[in-house]
Amino acid sequence: MTQNASAGVAKLTPMQIEGEELVRFGPRMAENAATFGDKPCIIDETGTLSWAEFGDLAARVAGRLRGMGIGRGDMVASLAENSAMNVVMYAGVLWSGACMVPLPFSATEDALIKERNDCGATLLFASKQFRETAEKLGASEIVDLAELRAWVGDAPAIDPVAVGDDDLFDMIYSSGTTGTPKGIVHDHRFRSRQFSRNSSYGLESDGVLMMSTPLYSNTTLVAVMAALARGATIVSMSRFNTVRFLELSEQHSATHAMLVPVQYMRLMDEPRFDDFDLSAYQNKMSTSAPLPGQLIAQVMKRWPGNIMEFYGMTEGGPATVLDCAAHPDKWDTVGQPQPGADMRVIDEDGNELPYGSYGEVVGRSGAMMPGYHNNPEKTREATWVSPDGLHFVRTGDMGRFDEDGFLHLLDRKKDMIISGGFNIYAADLEAVLRKHPAVADVAVIAVPSRQWGETPLGLVVPKGEADADEIRDWANGQLGKTQRLSAVEFRDDLPRSEIGKILKRELREPYWEGQPA
Repeated sequence: MTQNASAGVAKLTPMQIEGEELVRFGPRMAENAATFGDKPCIIDETGTLSWAEFGDLAARVAGRLRGMGIGRGDMVASLAENSAMNVVMYAGVLWSGACMVPLPFSATEDALIKERNDCGATLLFASKQFRETAEKLGASEIVDLAELRAWVGDAPAIDPVAVGDDDLFDMIYSSGTTGTPKGIVHDHRFRSRQFSRNSSYGLESDGVLMMSTPLYSNTTLVAVMAALARGATIVSMSRFNTVRFLELSEQHSATHAMLVPVQYMRLMDEPRFDDFDLSAYQNKMSTSAPLPGQLIAQVMKRWPGNIMEFYGMTEGGPATVLDCAAHPDKWDTVGQPQPGADMRVIDEDGNELPYGSYGEVVGRSGAMMPGYHNNPEKTREATWVSPDGLHFVRTGDMGRFDEDGFLHLLDRKKDMIISGGFNIYAADLEAVLRKHPAVADVAVIAVPSRQWGETPLGLVVPKGEADADEIRDWANGQLGKTQRLSAVEFRDDLPRSEIGKILKRELREPYWEGQPA
């Protein structure tokens, strides 16, 4: 029977877990602040914030918010790079019971305006670097993160506000330049289950986590919130740099890091890598894009500690993990479903396929978004309903499970490009390119990049006389920082199927010949 993914889905229902005790972020922070006192909580380039200082300031941020009438059910936005004050502010908003909305500073100004309007946040925290942009987003009040202590003033430190499983924790926006970006909602049930799950990967109170990806990314939040929940220490980098990452890792005896594949690649290419003492490392984590087997081999050989590769979505649902030390023969996969995750494969019509078949990967687990904010239609599109009425998140990724239950990702159903760990949608870039008067037809594809893993390439059928570099620069001026085209190349025409669909596989093949599978 064909399954209609849009039928009857108003809110995704996650898997039920019997006998669970959910971690509540606010009370756990208060407990950790009392327990760990002078132990470092967050370290950045400005200094060290102890757990006691972190707890006091977060509690007073919450008190200031309460004085403004902000609490459960309200949304507070931010636009800032990584810093200790950014983490404190994030924690303080959650402490108050409100929902945190970290806006992606790599997005275009137009997209940021849509996101702020969509979430409705009237209060926006911004760093000096992004203050000018923040002022254009329409918030009633903008607070400079560098002045957070002064803004808090003599506000009282309040106890963490009691929240329920369905109260909103945070909301992450998907990238995009066309239409309204999708707000991916996470409730306290979602994040609490992540805290519990991540405890099995060795990140405990004696751990030191390197934070080098932006706090608005779910990749970062998965690790950072788990570190705070476990009482660990976080070393914050405002911007990733290979040598500085290695210096800080050695200086602070880092035990854990969450990185995207291109960062591992850059670190392995760093001439000074072997000069640093990284012996304290216990576990490195990788997500956002598949980690090539050849790269895993280099990291496992040269960098102490294990690698855990995760596959999943910001929306939740599907979740696999590859323990690289335990499964050296499976480095070409993204691992096995994590405990409690139900993952299946479906065909184009939504029919479930036998195990081992090639199709779109769908998944269900205890950590699933309730849905996209203010967008029930997109929620329905992202949902597959099984014959027995269970909700699964559609990944848009094509893959298969092997005989040992390991997931092989073989292709993408949608023309998504993963560059530097960030998702780029070809349709968004094509929509911008089509606005150029010299562009008659266009296709954007992923091509290999040593620096980014993949990078977008625009293939353009020009109208008359045109300059490829001028078109690229014009388009990049309208795209977000993580979306920019590496180049534009001209074609006489673009290959199409009988029904007029551009055959992107044919366009990609010449660029990927000889690349590792």
